[in-house]
Amino acid sequence: MPELPEVETTRLGLLPKVQGGRISTVTVRDRRLRWPIPKNLATQLSGTTVFNIVRRGKYLLWDCRVANLPNARRGYLLSHMGMSGSLRLINRADAGQPPQKHDHLDIGFDNGVTVRYTDPRRFGAMLWIAGAEPAHPLLDRLGPEPLSDDFGGAYLHGAANGRSLSIKEFIMTSQVVVGVGNIYASEALFHACIHPKRLAGKVSRARFDRLAVAIKTTLLKAIHAGGSSLRDYVAANGELGYFQVNAFVYDREGLPCRACNGLIRAIRQGQRSTYFCPQCQR
Repeated sequence: MPELPEVETTRLGLLPKVQGGRISTVTVRDRRLRWPIPKNLATQLSGTTVFNIVRRGKYLLWDCRVANLPNARRGYLLSHMGMSGSLRLINRADAGQPPQKHDHLDIGFDNGVTVRYTDPRRFGAMLWIAGAEPAHPLLDRLGPEPLSDDFGGAYLHGAANGRSLSIKEFIMTSQVVVGVGNIYASEALFHACIHPKRLAGKVSRARFDRLAVAIKTTLLKAIHAGGSSLRDYVAANGELGYFQVNAFVYDREGLPCRACNGLIRAIRQGQRSTYFCPQCQR
């Protein structure tokens, strides 16, 4: 599933190509996503200019306006890549090719750029938010951004008070902090030397300080690497992410730890695989 680094990598790839571009065509081939594409989406988007794309958790918010005027028509395209989706830039030659089975939506711009949403499992979203502020129920309960100044050890320690959830499941809860997916939770816990099964409410403030730094560092390294490509994810330009190649614990069960040479173990937590080093993580 695309997580924060993959979504941020997609945003960084799209923005230079579409910012300032006017949307000329919107082609919807299949509305049947997890949250169905609105019937009037093409009408709302057509003729607007994309002023910016910002990320909130795993959602991208496209700031679309008819003109940069206070009373002009304005809204946001809220997009989510679901479990297997991608937003890719399509060149002029490829845009003329017949769409494939899972190519659900194309957004065409006056400058010839086309953004194509592909999603084999149809778990994503393409929704319209009217108005100057991107308020939506899907965004209401999200926790802080892990790369923001609002996120740190003090915040995590306070949020964990009295919680009996495992520390790994705790940091993967979007109401606690957004975007820390399975790969990045395992990696951050390794670098913070915290066992993934330790109860969140039993973790000390000092260890949360280390964990907050590890989460930020892990996510920034993943963004620099273009995210992680495990199944369907590709960046906006079609390239694969390579963060998983240099992972310390993720998907390395039975291999020697890069720090202590002990063997990496795997367990199941919340229906997901967790990888850790039993010698380095306590």
